[in-house]
Amino acid sequence: MNVLFYKPYGVVSQFTPLRGKKTLAAFGLPKGIYPCGRLDHDSEGLLILSDDGRLQSRLCEPRFAVPRTYWAQVERVLDAAAISRIRKGLVLKDGPTRPCEVHILEKEPTRFPRVPPVRFRKNVPTAWLEITLTEGRNRQVRRMTAAVGHPTLRLIRASHGPFSLGALAPGQWRRAETAPAT
Repeated sequence: MNVLFYKPYGVVSQFTPLRGKKTLAAFGLPKGIYPCGRLDHDSEGLLILSDDGRLQSRLCEPRFAVPRTYWAQVERVLDAAAISRIRKGLVLKDGPTRPCEVHILEKEPTRFPRVPPVRFRKNVPTAWLEITLTEGRNRQVRRMTAAVGHPTLRLIRASHGPFSLGALAPGQWRRAETAPAT
């Protein structure tokens, strides 16, 4: 069984209780499924859960280079040089990142307001990026945008491999009847 879940901000990507943190156990998800990868506590969006070990491996092992698309709200508008640096790959503390796709979105993605809301600073504009990676390092998008001087304020995973968030709202889930080939 495969489940697509919109993990809300502030939820840990595990079922096991964690001191004072809300976990996946709070959302009535079917028994016997496990997350295919993780989303940080302060990130939101598509989390795939499955009982299919082969699918989990296919989606998460770096050698398969499965694309993951994120929408990132960042401080200030990026110039062409910053976009180019991200696109070509950056050297982070854990080594160089693979090249990726990145572009500035014309308007904010149509999503639900985050609870709590992202801090608002009247004199600091923000921009929305769409970033597609083929690796899934810990906090990678946040580290990449910070490396070019544009900290991430909100991060939403929109798709992972052949699966996408669709119309799910935070905390909602639905079954994915079949796993598309990856």
